[in-house]
Amino acid sequence: MEISRDAVVSLTYCVRDEKGKIVDETQEPISYLHGGYDGIFPKIEEALQGQRAGVNISVELTPEDAFGEYDSTLVRSEPRSAFPAELLEVGMQFEGSPEGEDDFLVYTVTKLTDSEVVVDGNHPLAGMSLRFTCTVTDVRPATSEEIHHGHVHDDHGHGHVH
Repeated sequence: MEISRDAVVSLTYCVRDEKGKIVDETQEPISYLHGGYDGIFPKIEEALQGQRAGVNISVELTPEDAFGEYDSTLVRSEPRSAFPAELLEVGMQFEGSPEGEDDFLVYTVTKLTDSEVVVDGNHPLAGMSLRFTCTVTDVRPATSEEIHHGHVHDDHGHGHVH
């Protein structure tokens, strides 16, 4: 079966940064619903269109194609007293919304002092060009329920595969 709209595509992948360092990879295949459902970056979906199981592809992703440019306005310094006293450490993540906005972002604690906490709402790979390589392991028609919901269901008929 060729990869086309409303196909469930299973693949293994590896993502490397500009220096060739692995920043993400799968050991087991992941699946997504092909055809503009936001399950995978559009440039990768475009490269996979019309391909079949067994194909290997490699795609260069600019920041705009992946996690966006780094936005320094998403880095904030907050008083330490605004955070729970227990177990605050660099690398912790939490959801919050930028001032004056309704959208939630995942913020990462990047620096701690006795009086302040620096948090960054950028994705850790924002501003980076990446190389995405993958091997398609399976292609199947999506069920009507998957198409209706806009995502792949697991073997039990529901759930999200990321």
